[in-house]
Amino acid sequence: MLRSYWTICNVLFFFICLQFHEVWPLKCKCDMCKTTNYTCETDGFCFTSVQKKKNSEELIYNYRRRCLHKADFFPPESVIPVTCRSKDMFCCSNADLCNVDNTTLRGALGDNSFEDGKASEGSYLTSLEIAMCIMVPTLIVCLIVIIYYYLKTANHKKRGLHHHLRHGDDSIEDPDHPILSKGVSLKYMIEMTTSGSGSGLPLLVQRSIARQIQLIDIIGQGRFGEVWRGRWRGENVAVKIFSSREERSWFREAEIYQTVMLRHENILGFIAADNKDNGTWTQLWLITDYHEHGSLFDFLGRNTLDSKNMIRMALSIATGLAHLHMDIMGTQGKPAIAHRDLKSKNILVKSNVTCAIGDLGLAVRHDVTNDTVDIPLNNRVGTKRYMAPEVLDETMNIDQFDSFKRADVYALGLIFWEIARRCNVGGIFDDYQLPFYDAVPPDPTIEEMRRVVCFDRQRPNIQNRWQSCPALHVMSKLMKECWYHNATARLTALRIKKTLSNFKTADELQM
Repeated sequence: MLRSYWTICNVLFFFICLQFHEVWPLKCKCDMCKTTNYTCETDGFCFTSVQKKKNSEELIYNYRRRCLHKADFFPPESVIPVTCRSKDMFCCSNADLCNVDNTTLRGALGDNSFEDGKASEGSYLTSLEIAMCIMVPTLIVCLIVIIYYYLKTANHKKRGLHHHLRHGDDSIEDPDHPILSKGVSLKYMIEMTTSGSGSGLPLLVQRSIARQIQLIDIIGQGRFGEVWRGRWRGENVAVKIFSSREERSWFREAEIYQTVMLRHENILGFIAADNKDNGTWTQLWLITDYHEHGSLFDFLGRNTLDSKNMIRMALSIATGLAHLHMDIMGTQGKPAIAHRDLKSKNILVKSNVTCAIGDLGLAVRHDVTNDTVDIPLNNRVGTKRYMAPEVLDETMNIDQFDSFKRADVYALGLIFWEIARRCNVGGIFDDYQLPFYDAVPPDPTIEEMRRVVCFDRQRPNIQNRWQSCPALHVMSKLMKECWYHNATARLTALRIKKTLSNFKTADELQM
């Protein structure tokens, strides 16, 4: 490899030297150039010609020193013109003023060399130029070698420090190969490579990840497409596969997930976005963290909670929503984001029974510089069962970002109600049900929800027994303050987070 670099560099710089030599002016002695101090400049040769005259018994030599320009070469395309081959003409180009002293021609004596023997006919490069042509490529090669070994050393250090992911072809063929060294998780690698920015894996990896994932089994289905459990180099990942007609939703969700500083323990961890052509159509993939408990909807249908885990779960959801709603200022800040489709099916339950908010395909961002709302251009709307009254009756001011945050809080109150029903206190708990299960059909229309929520102003039923349990009492109080008909009277996500956090702390102190 180094030998190839040497050859290339030598050829390149020799060519450059020739080019410079051809355009660099050569200074010559000119016995008729009085105005330029008897010198001239040329792109060809300096020359000295001699004429012999016989005076009595003595030979007299008359010299002429001038510039021979390339335009005067004959033939024009020649490297050394015919005139320079004459026995009474001396041409040189090896140095400035090379035709000055003691250039007596011996052509008249039958010798085509010169008395001093110093000038060389038809030389193209000076000794300095030749030296430079050798030294410069050598220096370049040395520099390349230094850079190569520096990068190689740095790469080894980086692997040792961050346990860097290998991008070789073997990753495509071996989805069960450990992603990193022992004890290092995918989450750790993402956090090390993105510094918490939320942008997922490096783009180079994202653009090929769909070919590396082995889909294991389907874990969910919706109007956007399917959700699969996949294996990528030894770890489980969730793969959300969008249909081609949902391209805008896929693009929007990937765009929101990659918002700077979005990554948070209560926001579903984004890994990559990629597309895969299966021969018939193109699939749009969104790869995120995998949580084996599935959605909150699935978890509550299978499990009950004690009061401690109920508060813990509700606090984690409120914390994630507060982080979404928060506007972090600065060059590495985060715009405020409203979810717009918050529901139990879009919240994932982690192994420690805390939650992470997912499905950001309908999210909107607040542009604080001009106080505008960045609304996605797609045909999807939120889930009707969780829509706030102002959304159902179309009175919400969509030009104010706070309106979207208040609609999220309304949906959060309904989710708290779902969680509270599954709280097991003294062996007593309720079956899992969706909000308004007793007031509307399983797939209600906008008109049906508007009638129940806006006109009748119904809200999910709160059990009397909840008032006797401190944890359930706090939850019931919060959910009532979340689903006020007047949006401005509702709590903020941050206030809900603080209330639950204070209750949890007080509860732990009592224990």
